[in-house]
Amino acid sequence: MLVTYLEASRDLCETDSILFGAALAVCRIIGAKLPVAGRATQKSSAIPAWRKRIEDRIAKARALIGRLTSFRSGNNRPRIMRTVRMAFAGTNISLFQPDITQKLTERIDDLKQKIAAWGKRIRRFSERLRRFNQNRLFQSDQKMRPLERPEVCGAGPGPDQADTVAFWRGMCSEPVNHSEGPWMEVVAS
Repeated sequence: MLVTYLEASRDLCETDSILFGAALAVCRIIGAKLPVAGRATQKSSAIPAWRKRIEDRIAKARALIGRLTSFRSGNNRPRIMRTVRMAFAGTNISLFQPDITQKLTERIDDLKQKIAAWGKRIRRFSERLRRFNQNRLFQSDQKMRPLERPEVCGAGPGPDQADTVAFWRGMCSEPVNHSEGPWMEVVAS
């Protein structure tokens, strides 16, 4: 089968795909494991692992806040109850205490503060990484200065050439009588 496909291939890319498919089929038949990271087509993620972990924590905390809020507003579905019990696991808090609303509010506020702290950590690390990359770029090539702020002047399209020529011709070719005040005599003297 491989000979048939290889004879029909027209370029190197197609030949590479055929050989890769054959190698993959052989590995599946013999039960060999393939390292996924070794493939050239696999792109590495630009998001670092620490950031993904923090973003996962934030997502879980937001989901928990949503369920706690839902329970506080009167939702007693089994899934919500199970989540609320897990949120208060290890504490001596019963879900049927008279002050459970206050405990829920405290837990929600605690989670919101944690989310804010994790978000600040991500922003702080991202800012440090941006500064580090800008400094490295500046050290390697000082002509390529990264700007802190977007360029305001000259960012849009330039003026029309005909309008510019007409403006300056009008400014320079027409005689104008200027009224010079007494300060010109002081300067001349």
